[in-house]
Formats: sequence, C-alpha cells, structure tokens
Amino acid sequence: MSGAGPRTVRAGRRTVRVHRPHKVLFPGGGGTKEYTKGDLVDYYRSVAPFMLPHLRGRPLMLERHPDGVDGPRFMQKNTPDTYPEWITRAEVAKEGGTVRHTVCDDTATLLYLADQAALTLHRWLSRAGRVERPDRMVFDLDPPGDSREDFAAVRETALLLGELLDELQLPSALMTTGSRGLHVVVPVTGRHDFDEVRTFARDVADTLAAGHPDRLTTAARKKDRGDRLYLDVQRNAYAQTAVAPYTVRARPGAPVATPLAWSQLDDPRLDARRWTIADAVEQARTDPWADVMRKGRTLGPARRRLDALMSS
Repeated sequence: MSGAGPRTVRAGRRTVRVHRPHKVLFPGGGGTKEYTKGDLVDYYRSVAPFMLPHLRGRPLMLERHPDGVDGPRFMQKNTPDTYPEWITRAEVAKEGGTVRHTVCDDTATLLYLADQAALTLHRWLSRAGRVERPDRMVFDLDPPGDSREDFAAVRETALLLGELLDELQLPSALMTTGSRGLHVVVPVTGRHDFDEVRTFARDVADTLAAGHPDRLTTAARKKDRGDRLYLDVQRNAYAQTAVAPYTVRARPGAPVATPLAWSQLDDPRLDARRWTIADAVEQARTDPWADVMRKGRTLGPARRRLDALMSS
C-alpha cells in the first residue's frame, strides 16, 4: 500500500505531499499487522466518500502520534499557522478566549491530517456557525474491562438502549468505538442547546440503569461503578468531542471506529475492534446507517414519553 520514498497523492483539485510514507505507525506483532503512514493515507483516501459526510462543518480535535502508537501522543485543538490556507478553520469560544479548530471538509484535508500523523479525529457534535446547538446525541457504552464477557454486556446494553429509544420514537445508529465499547448515536434537529441534550441523555441513561441496577450505572467516578457497565453521556456538552465514524484508533492493528447495522449485533465476530484499516472500507460500502442520520428529531415529544416512563 505504501512506497519507500516520498510521494504525492492527488485529491480532487489538490495534491498532498506525504512525507516519510514508509514510517511505521502501527508496529506488527502479537497477531496484528504492521501499518505505515502510507497505509494510513491510503485508507483515509479510500474511506473519504463515506467519512466526510460525518466531518464536514464540524470542529475537530486531532489525536496525533508523530512517532506511531508506541510514541508520545498529543491532542491538538488549535490549528497551526503552518497548515495550508485552503484548510477550513472554525474559531469557537472557550473560557478566556477562542480556539481555531481544524475542519475537515474535503479529501485533501483528510490526507493532509493523515500526513501529520493525526491518527484519530475527534469531532464536535455540533457544526461551525451553530456550535451551541448539537445535531447528534451520543451514548458511550463503556465496559469495565476488555474481555469477551465485557463486550457481551455491551451488546446486551445496546439492545436495551435501542429498545428504549424506539419506545421514545427516536432513530438511533450503532458504531464500534475501535477501542472497547459501542456508541449509540441519535440524530437531533439542532434546535436544542447542549444542556438540554445532555440532560435528556442523562435521563434516558438513568431510566435504563434504574431498570438494571446490578448491570448498569451512570456513576461518573470509576470507584462507584464496580463491575457494572458505564452509560456515559458526558460527550453531550459544549466543546466535548466523540470519535468520528471511520476514524482510526491508536491501538495495535489499526482498528477503526465503524458504523454497523443493528442486525450485526448478532455477528459472533463482533467486538469493539472488529474492523481495521484493512477492511473498514468494505463495511462502509454496505451503508450500515442508510438515511438514519437525516432523520433528526426534536426532543419535545420524546421528553414527554420519557417523563411518562419515569413517573410510572
């Protein structure tokens, strides 16, 4: 997938120079394959048609690993002045000032970020211009460990949460995190601010946990969770991020955060790192989310249904 020397990659009207494409970012061993920067660039180029709709217009936080997954990492919010002028920026308010986030609107930007060893793209749940109004709500199903039994609990919880969201008449979609758990993503209209969305998500999580107190928890402190699965809704807040669909995670074997269909929960091969840069594009071509992300709902009717459940 990659050459031994410097190379250039065409992306639409632009050409992106890939420096040291032979550099190993994901060392092999222990049953995992080795992948280079060139492999990362080739993956992002292939997956761009499926990934960009989930990135366009959204401020990003970049997780960079210049020396590969075994080296130091740093989280980059502010866009360096050295980045090309054609890369979109979004200046958003923070306490005491502003941050100029990178926005990935096209394939050339995606490849440029791969050349910068930005392995993982963490996206805002809102868009530039309406940063205080999210159009995504995310439930992070975070197991206490990384065993097959732990992931079995993630599967079961995803089904329970999906059933509750169906009862609330909210569309939802599944995604592996590429790490340990699953994300359940709900499209919303962008009419509500982050406080409203997070409060609603917390009430949904509390309702689910109350029905299964021995298995589920919304306790933010690890010491209060025991061996229960954590229903994390903290990403539904201003300036918080969630891993983007089809982004690569900084773990051995280059696993990918991958959308999947609800029916795929029955796949015995499924775990949080089921897909890697070797096969995530094949999964993307199945269009597992279809049109669900275009079905954003306001939370008013769902809130009334949830309140009725909570009071029953």
